[in-house]
Amino acid sequence: MDSTPVNWEALDRLILDFAKSENLIDDSASTSIISSPSSSPPSFSSSYQSRFIIRQIRRFLESGDIDSSLHLLRSHAPFILDDHRLLFRLQKQKFMELLRRGTDEARDSAIECTRTALAPCALDAYPEAYEEFKHVLLAFIYDKDDQNSPVANEWSERRRFEIAGLMSSVLRAHLQAYDPVFSMTLRYLISIHKGFCIRQGISSPISDLTERLLLEERDPPAVPQESFYEAPPFDEVDIQALAHAVELTRQGAIDSLRFAKGDLFQAFQNELCRMKVDVSMLDELVHEYCVYRGIVDSGLALPSVPGLKTLAEPLKVGQSELGYCSSRNYSFEGDNTNSKHSDGETSVSNAHMNGSPEDSVDVNSIQGTDVELRYACESTNCYEDCSTSGSHQAGISKVLQRNRNYTTGERSKRKRWRGRQDDEDYKQDVNATSTNLSREQQGLEKHPSADIKSRDDKYEIVLGMKELAGRGMAAEVVEEVTALDPNFFLQNHILLFQLKQVEFLKLVSSGDHSSALRVASSHLGPIASRDPSLLKPLKETLLALLWPNEDALGKGLPLHALSTSLQFAIGRKLGVEEPQLMKLMRATLHTHNEWFKLQMCKDRFESLLRIDSLKDVNTPLISACSMSKSNADSCTHGSSQVTISSSTRVSEDGSSATQESSRDVCDENAILKVMEFLALPRADAIHLLAQYNGNAETVIQQIFA
Repeated sequence: MDSTPVNWEALDRLILDFAKSENLIDDSASTSIISSPSSSPPSFSSSYQSRFIIRQIRRFLESGDIDSSLHLLRSHAPFILDDHRLLFRLQKQKFMELLRRGTDEARDSAIECTRTALAPCALDAYPEAYEEFKHVLLAFIYDKDDQNSPVANEWSERRRFEIAGLMSSVLRAHLQAYDPVFSMTLRYLISIHKGFCIRQGISSPISDLTERLLLEERDPPAVPQESFYEAPPFDEVDIQALAHAVELTRQGAIDSLRFAKGDLFQAFQNELCRMKVDVSMLDELVHEYCVYRGIVDSGLALPSVPGLKTLAEPLKVGQSELGYCSSRNYSFEGDNTNSKHSDGETSVSNAHMNGSPEDSVDVNSIQGTDVELRYACESTNCYEDCSTSGSHQAGISKVLQRNRNYTTGERSKRKRWRGRQDDEDYKQDVNATSTNLSREQQGLEKHPSADIKSRDDKYEIVLGMKELAGRGMAAEVVEEVTALDPNFFLQNHILLFQLKQVEFLKLVSSGDHSSALRVASSHLGPIASRDPSLLKPLKETLLALLWPNEDALGKGLPLHALSTSLQFAIGRKLGVEEPQLMKLMRATLHTHNEWFKLQMCKDRFESLLRIDSLKDVNTPLISACSMSKSNADSCTHGSSQVTISSSTRVSEDGSSATQESSRDVCDENAILKVMEFLALPRADAIHLLAQYNGNAETVIQQIFA
C-alpha cells in the first residue's frame, strides 16, 4: 500500500484550498512578518461563515441552550423554522431542558412553553407529533434519574446530540455549506479503505490514523418533506451507486435522493458530510504536511494530538538519526498534473468543475508531467554514520546561508498558520491562554533552544534544496548537497543521474551542446556504466540533441517530482520523516483502486472529489523509471533498486482485463436487479450472474429455492 504513487502537486492544491476555506492560514502574511502578524481580521468567505454559524448552532444544541440556537436560526436561517417538524423537535427539547434545571421557576417556564409553543406546533408538525406531545408531558411526574421511567429516552442527554446532528445536516444542505473538498475526499477514501480491509480480511497499516480520524458516529440524515414523496422514481443505477458509496440501505439512498430532489451528487455530499472526523487531528495532519511541503512557515509547534508524531516537534540531532539507508528500493513513477480544480470554499455539487488551480505553492515552469521517486529502507543497515561534529555543523551553516541567498523569494511565499482561532473552542480560552502563549513566544524568540534552532535549520535545508531543484538549478543542488554530505550521491546515484539529466537538458535548450556533452560524458555516462539499468534513459536523454530548438527540459523531465524525491531523500538524511498524511494518502488511494477493481466498475464520484487528479500518474519520456521491474528485482542486496509503474490508473471502467470477461456476459439491468433483490455488492452479483449465463431470474430463483 505504501508504494502507490500520488500526484503531490494535486494534493498541494487540495490542501491549500482546505486551509484557505477553513481560515487555517493567514493568506496575507509572509515569512517577513511572521513575528508580528497583522492585526486586521482575515476576510471570511460566505461558505466559511455558514459553516461557522452551523457549528455555533450545533454547540448550543449540544449544551442544551435551545433559546440561543433558535435566535441564531431566526437571524441566519429563518426558513428552517417554517418546517414544523423541525420546530416541534426544537420546542420539545426546550421543554425538556427547562425541566432539567429542576427549579420552580424553570417548571413554570416549561408549562408556559407547552401552552404557547409546543402544543400548537404538535397539531400540524406530523401525524405522530400530538401523541409524542402527550407522551413527553410524563416528564412532569418522572424524575430524570429514573432509568425505568417511560420517558427515560426523553431525559437522555443523547437527545441533544441527535437533534444537533439533524439540524447540522439540514442546514448544511439548505445553505450549501459543505465541507471543503479535501475533507470530504479524505472521509470517502478512509471509509472505502476500512471496508476493503474488512472484506479482504487484511490488516491496515494505517489503522492507528484511520480509527482516530474518521469516527464511527454519523449525524442523523436530513428527512425529506412529505411532498418530496411524489417525486418520480430514481434511476436504479443512482440508487445503488449512492447506497454502496456511503454505506446506506437502499431505502436510505432513496430518502437521501428525495431530500436532494434527485440530485445524485448533492445527495452524495450530504451523506459524506454526515460522517464525523476528529477536526483537531485533521488540522494537525494538514499542518504537518504544509510545513513539510513549504506551504506554511514552520514557526513554533502547535499543541500536538496525543500519539501523533509531527514534524512540528523538535527533532533530536542524534548520530543514528542523521544517517540514511545504504540499501534502497526505488520506485520511480510518473505523474500528470493537467487536471481541473475548483475553489475549495464552494460546493462541488457539479461533477464537472472548471475552476483554476492556485498558483502560489511551489509552482515552476514545468507543466504536464510529474514524477515521484520513492525510497524504502531495508530492515537492516537502515542508518549510516553521519557525523555531528563541528565541521559537519559548519557545513550546515554554510549551506543554510547559501540557501537563503538562492531562495529568499520562495521563502517569502510561505504562509502563516493561524489554526482555528475563530471557533468557539478557542474563544472560550483565548483570554486565559493568549497572554501566556505570547510570553512563551517572546521568550523563545529571545532564547531559542538548540532543538528548535536545529529543527528550523533542517527545514530550511530540506525546503531550500527542494526549491532549487524545482527551479531547475541542478548544478547548485549538487554543489550544496555535496557540501552538506560528500557521500550522499554515492548512496543515491539515481538522484545524481536525474539532476545531471536536468543540467544536460538545460544546456541543450540553451544551445550549448559542447557543455551538455561534457556533462553527459563526465557524469551521466559513468553513472550509467555502473548501473546498466540506466542505459536506456541515458539514450533517451541524448535524443534531446535532435530537437535543439525545443524546450528539452520541459518535455524530458518534470522538476516537481524531482524536487519531491530530493526533499524526501535529504529529509531522511537529516532525520526529517515524511508527514503521516502522505502515508495515509498512499494507502487509501491504493485500496480505492483495488476496491473498484473488485466492483468491476468506475467510481462515479472520483472526479467530484478530485481523486482522479490525485491518481493521475503517467510515466514521462525520459526518466529512470523506464526499466522493467523484473530487472530491478534482480539487483543484489546493497545496490540501488529501481522499480517501474508506467501507469497506476485502472482501466476506463475500473476493471481489470481478467474481470472483463465475466462482466461482459452480464447486462447492467440484470446486475442491478440481483443487487436490489438479494442486497448484494456489485462484485458478488456479477459473479453469481456469470455462473448462470447472466440470467437474473435464474439467480434469484436459485437463491430462494
